Amino acid sequence: MTHSEVSGRIIKWKVELGKYDFEYKPRVAIKARALSDFLSEMFQPAEEEVWRVFVDGASSLLGCGVGVVIIAPPRENIKLVLRIDSRVTNNEAEYEAVLSGIRAAREIGASRIILYSDSQLITQQIKGIYESKDDRMLKYFKLIQAQAKVGVDWSIEQIPRDENGEADALAKMAASL
Repeated sequence: MTHSEVSGRIIKWKVELGKYDFEYKPRVAIKARALSDFLSEMFQPAEEEVWRVFVDGASSLLGCGVGVVIIAPPRENIKLVLRIDSRVTNNEAEYEAVLSGIRAAREIGASRIILYSDSQLITQQIKGIYESKDDRMLKYFKLIQAQAKVGVDWSIEQIPRDENGEADALAKMAASL
């Protein structure tokens, strides 16, 4: 189509729809925050509601990935799949999953969340029961501690692997892409 044909169609529709008081606005560029803006408009949580966030990380020879399932009141499910470009260990992928879950829930508008992970090491390190000895794990631990100061009240619980199947499947899918 030529430019004049496109302009003609727009004018035709403007004339036809003019009696209904519609206004044509050209589409603007999509910003990087479009998804988080959309989700925050869709979900307007009450202050006392607790959101449940299931997280899992996966690392394989094919790659690394993160799966996050957010259950927002009243039982709305939001699923996130993130591929990690750099090479990380499975424990680092688990930490990335926790960080991604906190950040995503915060961006959507949650003020109180409970994170569920099947990683005993990560949950116990975050709770302070296990000590982080590796330098890379210590850096992740410090990032997690910094998340405690950004306005979201959160806690983490360990759950059996079979109760975290959906987040696990998402993480494995992201790692295999």
